[in-house]
Amino acid sequence: MRRRLVVIGNGMAGARAVEEILARGGAGQFTITMFGDEPYGNYNRIMLSHVLSGEESDADIFLNSLSWYQDNGITLHAGVRVDRIDRFTKHVFSNDGRVTPYDTLIIATGSRSHMPPMDGLYTPGGQVKQGVFGFRTIDDTRKMVAYAQHEHHRRAVVIGGGLLGLEAAYGLRSHGIDVDVVHSAGHLMSAQMGPDGGAVLRRSVEALGIGVLTGSRTTAVLGNDRVTGVSLRDGTGIACDMVVVAAGIRPNVELAVLSGLPVERAIVVDDRLRVQDEDDIYAVGECVQHRGEVYGLVAPLWEQAVVLASHVTGTDTSALYLGSRTATKLKVAGVEVASMGLQGPELDTDEHIVFSEPSRGVFKSIVVRDNKMVGATLLGDSRKVAYLTQAYDRGLPLPEERIGLMFDLGTPDGDTGVADLSDDAQVCNCNGVSKKTLVDAVQGGCSSVAGAMDATRAGKGCGSCKLLVRQVVEWAADGVVDEDPAANYYVPAIPLDKAALMAEIRKRGLRSVSAVFQALAPGGEDAKSKMGLASLLKMMLADGYIDERDARFINDRVHANIQRDGTFSVVPQMKGGVTSVQQLRRIADVAEKHKVPLIKLTGGQRIDLLGIRKEDLPQVWADLDMPSGYAYGKSFRTVKTCVGKDFCRYGTGDSTKLGIEIESRFQGIEAPAKLKLAVSGCPRNCAESLVKDVGVVAVEGGRWEIYVGGAAGAHIRKGDLLATVEDPEEVKVLAGRFMQYYRERANWLERTYAFVPRVGIEHLRDVIVADSEGLAAQLDAAMQDSVDSYEDPWIERVDPMTPGQFRTSLPLTVLPQVPVR
Repeated sequence: MRRRLVVIGNGMAGARAVEEILARGGAGQFTITMFGDEPYGNYNRIMLSHVLSGEESDADIFLNSLSWYQDNGITLHAGVRVDRIDRFTKHVFSNDGRVTPYDTLIIATGSRSHMPPMDGLYTPGGQVKQGVFGFRTIDDTRKMVAYAQHEHHRRAVVIGGGLLGLEAAYGLRSHGIDVDVVHSAGHLMSAQMGPDGGAVLRRSVEALGIGVLTGSRTTAVLGNDRVTGVSLRDGTGIACDMVVVAAGIRPNVELAVLSGLPVERAIVVDDRLRVQDEDDIYAVGECVQHRGEVYGLVAPLWEQAVVLASHVTGTDTSALYLGSRTATKLKVAGVEVASMGLQGPELDTDEHIVFSEPSRGVFKSIVVRDNKMVGATLLGDSRKVAYLTQAYDRGLPLPEERIGLMFDLGTPDGDTGVADLSDDAQVCNCNGVSKKTLVDAVQGGCSSVAGAMDATRAGKGCGSCKLLVRQVVEWAADGVVDEDPAANYYVPAIPLDKAALMAEIRKRGLRSVSAVFQALAPGGEDAKSKMGLASLLKMMLADGYIDERDARFINDRVHANIQRDGTFSVVPQMKGGVTSVQQLRRIADVAEKHKVPLIKLTGGQRIDLLGIRKEDLPQVWADLDMPSGYAYGKSFRTVKTCVGKDFCRYGTGDSTKLGIEIESRFQGIEAPAKLKLAVSGCPRNCAESLVKDVGVVAVEGGRWEIYVGGAAGAHIRKGDLLATVEDPEEVKVLAGRFMQYYRERANWLERTYAFVPRVGIEHLRDVIVADSEGLAAQLDAAMQDSVDSYEDPWIERVDPMTPGQFRTSLPLTVLPQVPVR
């Protein structure tokens, strides 16, 4: 029987430990259960600054999507916190009431933002004041972006001038916010570099329009319910609308303390990453104290995960973690920074080689002792960082000409030589990727830099290693490297993300797909981009959109669903799944008259007529005299309902009536992907409302619960509770508001079950229900425009849009089959 492995923590350290365990055959040894405070898969925290600045979307920074856990047989309890460990009975107790047994336990609870003591940080109710943010999680980042984008928020103060504080300042500046950084030490990044390097960095940061106050400390946050400014130690103040606290991190050790585990600065572990005095409990990451050290960088986490996995799986019981020689290589506020070891000489015999060019933002400092490098700082030029990191880690002998440590003296590949790097030389610190891993990816078939990056995650962190990644890939491929494919734009032909694309469309007054291609597509029209553009334009412009039928997929052109053999299925609309004797009779007559091969009841409570030829569609519709059920497009589909309170003895709400009203209001609206809804008359949930894009459930007291982001197809996900309301009219308002927010911000073909976890249910509650961003009226009006522009597409049976709309140019028997994926 497989042993039970429980992992508390689904961050970078916990997930990496599980990856290493799986790589050592752990799937055959363990049933794996993971708990994570956040309701998501594992993501790269290093990239949060890129999300804040808009360089990346939050969807791009996930390392392990929810499907990864399913594919590897891992039970993930996302959004669930473990409150206590009983190490005697070997059980963990979580805040959802679950009691989970374990044979082996891994604690990876990570760390949290440190909130230094300041007056006025909290409201009288104990909540952090509105406008004050930590910068640690994806939800923190989303809230900061939303707050920064509010038109009345103009100025921010960032407390802390370290790595995270400068990244926060840089990200906020990209949103047009005026930013001041307040740092208590005498120079920026005081933990990573000396005063000379800090002075050069300050000059580069100020050139970005960011104010810097060093040797200063924030003593108070001003304002009653929301931030209006801060007070400094010298008595001066700064007016601001938001405060970001980036004053360091603290290990999350409360669970360990409560459970009786040894804790000093963090959870005490031995060289096997085993918790002191415990045989079956391990710990890894920022919550760990090893030989007196607590690490806040990612590279030590990767090293710890390897040793831990070797012991947990028994593949190498001699493996030991002896500590890490920390080397930081990041891009901070757009400036490349590398730091390792000593930042200046400590002994009289130490050599100190320094090069400074402040006008270019370049500073280099190397400390040499006994002909070995014991420290370095590189600012603004990291071309030598791979060689220097290897020299620092391995204590390599150094050349007599020390200047060669700082500059490339004629080497053809722009570095000391990729060929000279050892196989285990770290290329990407953020994701722990070695030279050998990259080389293996190239030899395994990755023929482009982007392909190698996707396969290994190299370069997917801060991005400072991308030059070295390219050099390694080109060296491994003997210079024969394919061109990288285009970035993930909203549609392939236009190099813009969704927000930028929508902004350009509005700015230029574009109203048709062809006009968008002409104005924004460098390579002209692209068939793969047409459908996404058509849906986007119709959503944005409502009746102002100029419809071009060649931009539609075949289903949308003929308003029926193409099947494998080239025939179509027709799904007459039955709002809420309710029909009548007359409708049933017409459907039966049509099926008999047109010799419909198959009549099928769908999962959405509709009748599907399958096997209808394209040229017969207008006559089928004429005979039916019923509108379309929208079972074919990337649009609002159906609303499934249960019997409701009129007939069901358990019903507490009229689900049928509400379902029909919702379907009548939103029928046919465009969306980035299909939308399926349901309304249940009681918590027994017969209409399966909890696994729909939008689901509504009647509960006691005449109230209605609204769930969003559910799925029950290839992906299974219970929807998140958006709100509980008293009035069915409010259900329709909030459902419409959510769908409009999704329509405006989701990626093309991104279902709500991916969108809701990506955006965060707390953020959605703030925006949709509490109207924290003041968008409610705008969303409601935009949805109303779409509702008002609705036209029954089935009227085209009388007046086709094009002469060949319903004409088949080939005999049916030779129509190619639609491929099955």
